[in-house]
Amino acid sequence: WLSKEIFISGIYVSRVILNPKLKISPKLDLIPMSQSTDVGKTTYANSITLTPGTLSIEIKKNYILVHALEASSLDHLKEGLMDKKVRDFERVL
Repeated sequence: WLSKEIFISGIYVSRVILNPKLKISPKLDLIPMSQSTDVGKTTYANSITLTPGTLSIEIKKNYILVHALEASSLDHLKEGLMDKKVRDFERVL
C-alpha cells in the first residue's frame, strides 16, 4: 500500500517539477494521528515523509506538523487512510 502511495505521489511531484506552469501552493498544517506508541507515531511520520510532496516537521501530542507542496496532499492525509493503516500495523506490533 505505501509503495503505491509513494509511486503515485512521485509521479505528481515529477509533473510539478517538469512543468513550471503548474502552480504549487505550499502549506503547513497539523494532521491528527491516532497512534498511541512512539513506534506508531514515528512510523506514521516517516510514512508521510516518504510520500513525495510531503514532509513531517514535528510531532505534537496527537498531531504531526506537515509541510505539503499542495493543499490536496494535506486533504488526503486528513481523510485518515494512512493513519488507519499505520494504526492497524501498530496493533500487530
